[in-house]
Amino acid sequence: MTDPAPSLTGLRFAKGHGTGNDFVLLADPEGVRELTPGQITRLCDRHQGIGGDGLIRAVRSRQLPEGVALLEDHPEAEWFMDYSNADGSRSEMCGNGVRVFVHFLVTQGLVVLEPGEELTIGTRAGAKVVARTGAGYRVDMGPWGFIHPELAAERGMDSLVEAAGLPVERPALSITMGNPHTVVALADLEELAAMSLIPTPAVTPLPPHGTNVEFAVPADPLVMDDVGHISMRVHERGVGETLSCGTGACAAAAATRFWAGTGAPDDWAVAVPGGVVAVRFFPGAEGRENVELSGPAVIVAEGVVADGIQ
Repeated sequence: MTDPAPSLTGLRFAKGHGTGNDFVLLADPEGVRELTPGQITRLCDRHQGIGGDGLIRAVRSRQLPEGVALLEDHPEAEWFMDYSNADGSRSEMCGNGVRVFVHFLVTQGLVVLEPGEELTIGTRAGAKVVARTGAGYRVDMGPWGFIHPELAAERGMDSLVEAAGLPVERPALSITMGNPHTVVALADLEELAAMSLIPTPAVTPLPPHGTNVEFAVPADPLVMDDVGHISMRVHERGVGETLSCGTGACAAAAATRFWAGTGAPDDWAVAVPGGVVAVRFFPGAEGRENVELSGPAVIVAEGVVADGIQ
């Protein structure tokens, strides 16, 4: 069976990354170039395509059903981040992807955003407010929460994770950031480095829509200059291991902060293979707690798809 969508030949694209979490980016303001899962997979292929952990299509919110619904409460959210994983499956959002998406809008001249200014964009996890900083962008990721709050309160964990390189199953805690995450604490950096995240970690029980799995190592000491420090690797749902995951960094910080107990800081530095991102917790609406993610965003290339990708 062939793809019903038009050929990709001549399609303009950009390539960008946030701490090594990389994306193929397309500007499609009027929503006329929706790609099939097969085309997304081919574009994201690192050997026979452009290569990326996912594909982001910049569409005006009014052109998508999810965007139209979001505009009812957030009429200022002109642009929607239509995000797909490298396997062609749709995802709610991506924390690194949000920063790269906004930087793409800026570099394409689709928005004007000076340092210190804010922009509201639409995602499948709701509206996100992004501020441009001197070193990149910071994103109000909205509230975090436990996927199984009753188990978190009772036992501090809700599942077991089996992964290549770990001799036994490890307890884990599942966090929602608008998308699902399962966080495992490891003893040291040597254990983290010895793992293989090529096979998909087995999570029992598995959240209903699958999960991203983060393996985190708290620093010793954990807190330095009022900032908590952890190192992390991640296996992303529908992608595999990536050099960074923004929502995963937020989830790993949230889980570690919960385990650390009373007195744990609100500010965290999360080291990932692609760099370092900053995570901050602050009071949100209705008694909940929001998370802010800060980090760089880089556009590395622009081009046009030749006739080698169909």
